[in-house]
Amino acid sequence: MTEKEKVERGLLYNPNYDEELIRERIQAKMLCHKYNQLEPSQLEKRRGILQNLFKKMGENILIEPSFYCDYGYHIQVGNNFYSNHNLVILDAAEVEIGDNVFIGPNCGIYTAGHPTDIEQRNKGIEYAKPIKIGNNVWVGGNVVILPGVTIADNVTIGAGSIVTKDIPFNTIAYGNPCKAVKNIE
Repeated sequence: MTEKEKVERGLLYNPNYDEELIRERIQAKMLCHKYNQLEPSQLEKRRGILQNLFKKMGENILIEPSFYCDYGYHIQVGNNFYSNHNLVILDAAEVEIGDNVFIGPNCGIYTAGHPTDIEQRNKGIEYAKPIKIGNNVWVGGNVVILPGVTIADNVTIGAGSIVTKDIPFNTIAYGNPCKAVKNIE
């Protein structure tokens, strides 16, 4: 079984020894580099690069440079999406983002994680778990969303939060670790 097949099956894998994964990461990083070098007024060229990079993309999408991802083809973005500067999506697994999602600056969405077992980690072994962000979600600046998390619809994530567990519908959540602290009427 190849390392890419292991990723697709949700198993531990080593991304550093699979030629296909390496090639796909380089291709995605080349597209991110092109994207980040465009002038701010080149909105159609930006959109074209994202269409080539993402698995699925809705209408009215704006991601301010700099933007980085690992593969791109695991990312699905709905309609009316905005991300401020310095968004990083480590998309070894699926990242599904709904409609009307707004992300503040300096945020990370990380499907990739590393084992706590020292021998495995030192060999470069990692795992990937999907992340889902629902509709009508606002993510404040400097937020990190970790592997396997689902953020339900109608949620606000406070700035500086580290989201380690699922966040329920219609809530305001913040902290480290991030927790739902208030229901939204």
